[in-house]
Amino acid sequence: MIPLVVKAIAIWALILCLAFINAGLRELVLIPRCGRAMGLSLSGAILCMLVLLVAWTASPWLGATRAWDLVAVGLGWLILTVAFEWGLGWMQGKSAGTMFEAYRFKDGNLWPLVLGVTAVAPWLAARLRNWL
Repeated sequence: MIPLVVKAIAIWALILCLAFINAGLRELVLIPRCGRAMGLSLSGAILCMLVLLVAWTASPWLGATRAWDLVAVGLGWLILTVAFEWGLGWMQGKSAGTMFEAYRFKDGNLWPLVLGVTAVAPWLAARLRNWL
């Protein structure tokens, strides 16, 4: 039997891969065709939907049905996401000020919403499946 934490990390890794694909779509298609603000907004909305879709699809395999376990998984995903983002930014030599810009709803940026959706996605998926 695979522990819950291992399953949660595996699902988060899938979300991370989808986020990179979404970033490519944003930079290569959405921004050039729709402009920066609209491209960022569409990309944020797409990523929110992808996170929810993955949470919904993976929730039977995840196997968590208690509200606290689902909240812990969502908070774990949030922590992993922020840690990854800051680690990558640090490796790229970005300043803290530059990285904090991503946490503002500015010029179409929906990253704070994406983080919120990521944090509640496992719990929300279970609610939508009527498990809670």
